[in-house]
Formats: sequence, structure tokens, C-alpha cells
Amino acid sequence: MHTEVLLNTIGLTAAAAILPGAVELNLFNLAGLLPKRAPAKVSTFVGKIAVLIPAHNEEASIGRCLESLSRCDNPNIADIYVIADNCTDRTASFAADLGACVMVRRDPERRGKGQALEFALSRLMRCGYHAFVIVDADSRVEENFLLEARSAFASGAEAFQCPYLVSNRDESRSTRLMDLALRGFNLVRPQSRARLGLSAGILGNGWGVTAETLRRVPYRAGSVVEDLEYHLELLEHGVHVRYLGSTAVYGAMPTGGKGRATQRARWEGGRLRMLRENGGKLAKAVFSGDWRMAEVLLDLLLPPLGYYVLLAVLCCVIPHSFCRILGAVGLISVAWHVITCVLCGNSIQQDLKTLVSVPVYIGWKLLQIPLIVTTSFKRAAWIRTTRPLEAE
Repeated sequence: MHTEVLLNTIGLTAAAAILPGAVELNLFNLAGLLPKRAPAKVSTFVGKIAVLIPAHNEEASIGRCLESLSRCDNPNIADIYVIADNCTDRTASFAADLGACVMVRRDPERRGKGQALEFALSRLMRCGYHAFVIVDADSRVEENFLLEARSAFASGAEAFQCPYLVSNRDESRSTRLMDLALRGFNLVRPQSRARLGLSAGILGNGWGVTAETLRRVPYRAGSVVEDLEYHLELLEHGVHVRYLGSTAVYGAMPTGGKGRATQRARWEGGRLRMLRENGGKLAKAVFSGDWRMAEVLLDLLLPPLGYYVLLAVLCCVIPHSFCRILGAVGLISVAWHVITCVLCGNSIQQDLKTLVSVPVYIGWKLLQIPLIVTTSFKRAAWIRTTRPLEAE
């Protein structure tokens, strides 16, 4: 009797943990069946654009980033700024030699990407720029990136986010798995939100915002997930982030080891902190009738898919009909989502081989839980992950 009660309690707890995620995943899955929404036809004059590249000790990668921007169609429509934030290497001199405007920031007490962007924006807002675009220092952009950004602003976008994908997919099993995961998080999900008429969200790399929007919603994001923090601010002020699927940015991912663990802990720990600090406020807004916040809350409540799969399997083996049904729905939802991610790529056979390593990856993720929880309580700071030099 006691064993049955214990099992039911465990099962219902697991079911409660995956229920919001099941709703969110099926929203994405069903959205994929909907036609694309065309943006409203609005014509707006667009002045000069500033591209901001926050950088901390990026001498090994800043050159490739700047080179990709220089190869863009009509690169003269934008000024390029590198924010060398608390650097101890030659990031600033390398960037200056390559023609970028360099802003040097030294503040050991307030360190981090969000602080670097706030520093730059507070100064450049006085310079008459129409809009600002943010690109990570270890990234490269597609050749149409600047023109597509300008077109988005010209057609009335207050803010935009383009797909943020992996540049070094074939370097290791870890990067191939990360490529598949980011296709879900940074391509399928924003695209699905756009088809549902929702704000696409901000992914921290390859996004832009107009100066007018910044005057309404100043950028003061300072957490380890500054992108999500600012997106919540935009939503609260009624700003819609447009999905810009006609171009993309590509970032190099860690091939394994400590760099991979640090990156996952920063991303997932940051989301855990945002849920802890904003979950109650978002729930209150939803129950008050502000449905714009519902999807954001569901997204925060969706565990990383590795943990989600474990919880769904646990529900399936618990001798409780509701738990088993929800567990089966959860596994079907994940399978549908993963298949969609595979079909969005250009190497289905390689992706299917990569999925074989998922059980090992889930086991590794379980070992990272203490680091993720610890990171969720840390204040923002530059935590530079070890990455390979980006291949051409």
C-alpha cells in the first residue's frame, strides 16, 4: 500500500512537471502545419544601422566575425562597433586594425554581455542611429544579413530575431547533437511562434531593435540570460519581435569537455533563474488575462528535452493511468518535435546516427544538475567557453 502511494506520488509529480512542456511542444508541432504569416506591408525610412559585437578576450575569433560582416551585401549601410569588455588580450587592437570602431570598457564589478551592451547603447543612442543589431564575437553572418536586417526595419519591425545555428557541426558528436538541438530551439520554435502570431523571442545573437523601441524600453538586462530578460521587458511593453527567417547567424560550439558543461550550465541555469524570479509574475499576468505571457511561461516551464524525456519515461512506467497517458503523449510530442528538427537540416542520415548518442547525452546531463543549479544563483559575468577556431 505504501509503495503504491509512493509510486503514484512520484508519477503525479513527474506528470505535473511535463504537462506544461507537453502543451508547449504540441503548440510548436501544430504550428508547423500552419502557413507562414506575411508581415504587414509598411514602408519606413531607415537611416544608419549600428552592429554591436560584445567581446571578452575574443582575439582568436573576432577577425572571422568582422570578415563575415565585411563580405555582406552593401556593408556600408552599417557601422561596426566592437565592445571590448574587460579584455586582457588583444581583442581591441585586432578589431581596430580590421576597421571596426572599438569601445573599451573596464568595470570589474559589473562584468558580462548584458552590461557591455548597456554600456554601448547608452552612448550610441545619442548618435542618431535608426537601429542596432547584435552579433556575438565568435559568430559569422550570411552575406544577406545586413540587407535583410535593414529590410525588416523598413517594413516596420520594432525588433527581429533570425535563426542562430551551429557553424562547426561536424567537429564532434557533441557539436552534431548541439546542431540538432539548436535547430529546435533557435529555428523551429521561433518559426512556430511566428506562424502562431506570437513574438519570436530573442536568442542573444543575430537580433536587432530600433532606437525608438529602445527609448520606450531601455536595455538594462544584466542576467546570464540577458536575451530572455530583455524579451520579457519587450513583451510587457507590447513590443513584438519579428522572426526573420531569410538570413541567419552561425556560432561555434564547444566540442566537449569543460567548455560544453560550462555553456549548458550558463544557458540552463540562467533559464532556471528566470523561472524562479519571473514565474510567479508571469502566472499572475496570464490569470489576469494577459495571454501574451502564456507561451513565455510555458516555454520556461518546458525542461531541457533530455530531462523531459526522462520524466516522460518515468510517467510511462508508473502504474497510474493518467501518468501513463501523459507520459505517452509527452514522448510522442518529443518525437514529432525531433523529426521536425531533423527535416529542417540537410543531412537526415547523419542526424539519425547522431540520435543514437542521446541516451549517453542524457546520462551526462544528469551529472550536470548540481552545476546548473549552482549557476542559477550566480550573478552575471563573462564565462567564456572554450571553443574551436571557426572553420571556413
